[in-house]
Amino acid sequence: MAEFGFNEHHQNEIINYMRFARSKRVLRLKTIDSCFEELKDSRLVEETFTVDEVKEMLDELQAVVRGEVEMELINTAHTNVLLLRQLFSQAEKFYLRLQSDISELENRELLEQVAEFEKTDFKTTDKINKETSKPKLAPLNESGVSELLNKEIVRLQQENDKLRARLRTLESQAMSALDEKSRAERALKDLQRVQGEQQVAAQSKEINSLEDTVAALKEDYERSLSANVATQKDLQDNLISSKHELLRVQEQLALAEKELEKKFQQTAAYRNMKEILTKKNEQIKEIRKRLQRYEPNE
Repeated sequence: MAEFGFNEHHQNEIINYMRFARSKRVLRLKTIDSCFEELKDSRLVEETFTVDEVKEMLDELQAVVRGEVEMELINTAHTNVLLLRQLFSQAEKFYLRLQSDISELENRELLEQVAEFEKTDFKTTDKINKETSKPKLAPLNESGVSELLNKEIVRLQQENDKLRARLRTLESQAMSALDEKSRAERALKDLQRVQGEQQVAAQSKEINSLEDTVAALKEDYERSLSANVATQKDLQDNLISSKHELLRVQEQLALAEKELEKKFQQTAAYRNMKEILTKKNEQIKEIRKRLQRYEPNE
């Protein structure tokens, strides 16, 4: 098996995997054999069978065997995937990029040599001299591991140096930003204090102006109130005087009317008019008496 390009450790790993695969294969073959034995014991109890019965038994056996084989194939494929995953994970730790040639998996010559190796209990008997065109992964010795590790250490140190330099730059920028922030906060506080003082002064001035305005309005109101009281008193006095004057004028007018009526009654025209009215009244009375006498019903 050394002809495949593996060292003793890798060869032992391959032998372990082949033994694991052979044990799984033997177990699955025993399961298939048990399916046939179960069919013999459960169904082949009579001497003769019809065609339909034989067909039914074969169909059932086919379904069972198919299920077992399919399960084994699926399990084998999944197991290979897990094995590849382990190999790729280990290779990535050393920054190795593995490549696989799927066509080599169907190489009959290599498959026959693997089968021969398995038959001889994993002991190398034949040599494989033919080299494939695909590049193979060279054995990884201790010096190669050290070299890769040293390169990785150097690379990590360089990255750390770059990160430290970047960190120092960011710290400097952060300190500058903090200083700018502190200065801005102090300037803002000073501005707020000045604005507050100016606002307080403006408010005080406005309050004083309002107080002066209120005092002036109050003084004007009191002065207007006093003037209104004096004016109201004068108006009341004038009203009383006017009422007295009106009563006196009315009294004089009444006396004048009486005097005028008295003088009018003493004139000849008034006496003549009074005599005419008296005669007319007597004539009206006489006419009414006559009407009552001639037309009593009406």
